[in-house]
Amino acid sequence: MENITKKLQLVLLSIILLSTVIAVGIEIKTMLINQSVTLADLLLMFLYLEVMAMVRIFWAQQSISITLPLLIAITALARFIILQGKEMDPAALVYEAIAIVLIAAAIVILRLRHSDKLGLKKKKSK
Repeated sequence: MENITKKLQLVLLSIILLSTVIAVGIEIKTMLINQSVTLADLLLMFLYLEVMAMVRIFWAQQSISITLPLLIAITALARFIILQGKEMDPAALVYEAIAIVLIAAAIVILRLRHSDKLGLKKKKSK
């Protein structure tokens, strides 16, 4: 069963990686055709880069920390706000800003959870 799971993971990770590389190529082609690079384009490239990093880390460690998906979520929300901000009522942007703050707070809490600053680390028993 474990062998089947590993093979399935390899297939799915390969599909994700290949799809991401194709999407990067399409985005670069679009930027070349438009002869323009916007902040939204750069954020999209960062999203692709983070997805590729997540695939690499998952394959190397066979697990993934919650931090990478949270970083991807923050970048995606920032890109969404940039793209939709011109068309949206400024009051509606409050919800997106709150989402970014909540995600950032989650990252800080997860980082501090493993540090000595809050005294949450378990002390080794002798």
